[in-house]
Amino acid sequence: MATAERLVRSWMASEKDSEVDEGVAGISSGQLTLLDLIRALGEFLTSEEDRLRTKGVKFLSSVLARCPHERLNRQAIRVLSTFYCSKLEDLETIIPALDGLSYLVKFPNIQSAEVKDILNAIFANVKMRALVQSTRFFVFSIVDALVASHRDTLKEMGSTFLAGYVNLAVGEKDPRNLMLAFAIARVVLVEFDTLAHIEDFFDITFCYFPITFRPPPDDPYGISADDLKLSLRLCLSATPAFGLLGIPVFLEKLTAGSPSTKRDTLNAMDVCLPVYGSAVSQEFGKKIWSSLKLEIFQPTDPDTEHSALNTLQVLVRTMHADKSQDAVGEDSITDLARGMCSECMQALKEPEKAPARAAMKVICAFVRANGPLSSFAASQTAELLIRNFHDPDEVSNRASMVMLLTELIEACRGDATHASISQSSHSILSPLTASKDSLLGLLIVSLKAPATCLPALHGLTALVRTPKLVADDELGYIVLEVSELLRKEPDEVEDVTTDTLALLSAIAGIAPHHLSSQTLPVLFSFLPDVTPSRDATAQRATYWRALSSLSALCVQPQLFETLVVRLIAKLDILCAISPTRTIDQESTAAYAHAILTALAKTLDVKVSSKDVDVPKYTEQLLPHIYRLYLTAALESSEVVAVAADPRLLQVGAMIIRLVSQTLNVARQEKLVAAVFAAYTQGDVKLITGGLLNSTTPFTPLHLNASPRQRNSFILFSSTIVSLRKEVRMPVDNLSTFLSELVAWSDNPSSTVFQREAASHVLASNVNKYVDDVSDFLTSQLERYSSSALKNTKMPAEARKNAINTWISVTRALLVRSHPSANAFIDHLFELLDDSTVDWDAARAIGLLASEDAVLTKRNNAVLKILHVQKYFNAVMPRLLEGAQGSRRETAYLVALAYLINTVPKAVYITQMPSLMPILLRGLDLADPSIRSHIINTLSNNIDTTSADKDAVSMYASTLVLAMLKNCMYSEMPDPGVRAAALKYLALLPGTVRYDLLHPYKTRVLKELAKILDDPKRAVRKEAVIARTNWYKYSG
Repeated sequence: MATAERLVRSWMASEKDSEVDEGVAGISSGQLTLLDLIRALGEFLTSEEDRLRTKGVKFLSSVLARCPHERLNRQAIRVLSTFYCSKLEDLETIIPALDGLSYLVKFPNIQSAEVKDILNAIFANVKMRALVQSTRFFVFSIVDALVASHRDTLKEMGSTFLAGYVNLAVGEKDPRNLMLAFAIARVVLVEFDTLAHIEDFFDITFCYFPITFRPPPDDPYGISADDLKLSLRLCLSATPAFGLLGIPVFLEKLTAGSPSTKRDTLNAMDVCLPVYGSAVSQEFGKKIWSSLKLEIFQPTDPDTEHSALNTLQVLVRTMHADKSQDAVGEDSITDLARGMCSECMQALKEPEKAPARAAMKVICAFVRANGPLSSFAASQTAELLIRNFHDPDEVSNRASMVMLLTELIEACRGDATHASISQSSHSILSPLTASKDSLLGLLIVSLKAPATCLPALHGLTALVRTPKLVADDELGYIVLEVSELLRKEPDEVEDVTTDTLALLSAIAGIAPHHLSSQTLPVLFSFLPDVTPSRDATAQRATYWRALSSLSALCVQPQLFETLVVRLIAKLDILCAISPTRTIDQESTAAYAHAILTALAKTLDVKVSSKDVDVPKYTEQLLPHIYRLYLTAALESSEVVAVAADPRLLQVGAMIIRLVSQTLNVARQEKLVAAVFAAYTQGDVKLITGGLLNSTTPFTPLHLNASPRQRNSFILFSSTIVSLRKEVRMPVDNLSTFLSELVAWSDNPSSTVFQREAASHVLASNVNKYVDDVSDFLTSQLERYSSSALKNTKMPAEARKNAINTWISVTRALLVRSHPSANAFIDHLFELLDDSTVDWDAARAIGLLASEDAVLTKRNNAVLKILHVQKYFNAVMPRLLEGAQGSRRETAYLVALAYLINTVPKAVYITQMPSLMPILLRGLDLADPSIRSHIINTLSNNIDTTSADKDAVSMYASTLVLAMLKNCMYSEMPDPGVRAAALKYLALLPGTVRYDLLHPYKTRVLKELAKILDDPKRAVRKEAVIARTNWYKYSG
């Protein structure tokens, strides 16, 4: 007892949490009880001073809040509840008493009698309107806890509890309290007998509809308007008894509300109508239909129209919800629903008018409702439109009818797919099954007329995508008719080619054999065996169109296999090598390139879709590709070899890479072993499937190899870059191999094409096998850097090539955040002081952060997250320091411009104020690409910089004058820079205060008028936009 008195007196004097914690600790250990504390508080609880009584109750509540639940027995709970209830009668202690009760009601030992006493005391003594929000929150928390844990007791209280709670909740406005109030009201309405008080609960819930609350900008509680709307919606839909009272409120809001209010009302009706039941929906159905019809036939905005259609769908589904399972025929359809359909049918008799489109949306809503009305509406509509289509007086409206029918077919299909239906255990028939033959005939006929061809293709696409509607022989008939469109001249079908391919692609996924037998022969017939001459423009356009169609259609495994066989055969003819053969090499190369590109595009789609049939083309396709190119590589330069063209080699390398990406470790190891055998040992049998008809040895990695053989190294590169890191390279020493490859790449006879292929191999190997190439990395840092990178005696071009090699190795380390990358980056910074290659090194520093086509997840590279941010944070301080005071500050400025242009905006946005003056200096550099990078950076961040008023006011004149200079044809010959500068000028009036730029308005308008005569149309277009913005610019 002495301890309790000491704690109480100490807390009354200091109000420190330490006394509360000590009291809780004493209760937890059994040295104290809450009753001891109440006795110790006696003199304070009975004091005539309001302040002392309040503090006494507050201390007890603070201890109770932290007290372990198991330390209070039933007797203690009884004493505390009686104590707190008595304190509710005292206006000075009501707040801490409610606080204490909010904790007490959560104790498990509280009994039914105490629950009733607490609620009766609250109902009798708490006047909610006189309390602040936080205190009212205690009241709702108490009720919420009791509803959750003592629901049976509250039900026993009956009207006492219901009437008492209504009095507490009425008039509440704070969103934090309303969230609790709505939760309580929903439970009460769902589980309690509230019929005698339904109007009271209607008053305390519907009075908040619709929610117009907007949270303050810095709302610490995180309660959004959507949270309140959802909670209220659950209350409004809690009981069918709200139906007769609630529907008139909804109708009133639909009639007089704003678009936002209408959408809230419609969303609420979607939830409430099924609960209110079929009888209420039928009673108010005509009025609801009238309101919804207005929003659908005369929509104010698309969102409200969509919501109205959803509500209409809910309405018709609810109206028929109480029909027996046996009554599924037309007899079960209500008169109101029939009337709705009849109104829509009248509108559909004039299909070219806007009401017909709205009527079809209504019909589609009925169809999607999946009740007895669905089949009735679909069949009636289809019969009407089909009948009118064949009416000679309605020929001019056929296109509109076909479009309406297409919408109907889509609605009947719904979300069903062929896969979902095949997996379903029961058969689902489409509402259009009875009208299918007539529909199919109508759509086929529509293909013949230009006006109806496009909508007919859309209708057929929807029809074939509807599961279990079109039979296999009918699919063949559709393919036969649609394939005829591919035979027509481009001018006749240009507008429908894409849609034709979409329809055929849909059929290819269901019945590919029809395309294989009917469509593909048509398209292959457009591919000549002999290359069209250069002046045969129409023939070249024909094979381009055919290849594009084949690429789009042949994704399905069966069709792709046919495509591979036919195109490879065509390539063998085109690329055949004969010393006596005379051909137009450029035209033939263009034709072969088109064939390879079509193959690569289709393969890319299949790899992206993870088709399982791709790996088999390691044996069925890659040997043909290798043989095609290696045969050409072994020929002398005097012999015409179409496949030796570097442009064809690039596409072939893409095909090899795509196939290799899909292989597992074992198959990749087999492939890479064969490739190494060919390129390092000259044994081409494994990759070509046999010997080549040539006596010339294949030695592409020899320094004196022919250019054609050296060019073929790109095929080796494409195989290597996609390897998984688990695949081991078939060489004794990988570091030695890479060093030899660098020497091969640096050979003066190497072309850009060859060096790029070598750099890809370097980057891939260093990235995936960094532990195996430590000797190579050491050699690069210690020897290559001095012998090639920094060797001033070497030609400048050779040093620039060495920098490109250095970039490949550095980026490979950088993307995996390897510590060795820092040493390589340091060497690039040292080159910034070398006037011969300083700009090349600067570009390299910036481009290291750019995305790489080789080091990607798809190519199985090792990538670490945030490597770009880490690199930026490491080099940016060095670049800023060098750009502001270094002897070679121009080089640092170039590096800065390239770096900022390659990294995401979020990486550097916080540093824009300090970057602004440096970037503006860069606009005076001669290199157009640097100016373009800087202007694009400024444009991307104009909102950020304009928020900093001091920075904008400081550089406003500089920005305007610099952009004017860069958009003049006489000052800047590059049209890309001129257009970028004009875009930035156009942005300034919308983001910068008028008083800052007003002095320059006249000059800007005068200069922009001159640019309207720029020789480039794109520049003139930007000038018009910029001049308009500046002309409208005013304070």
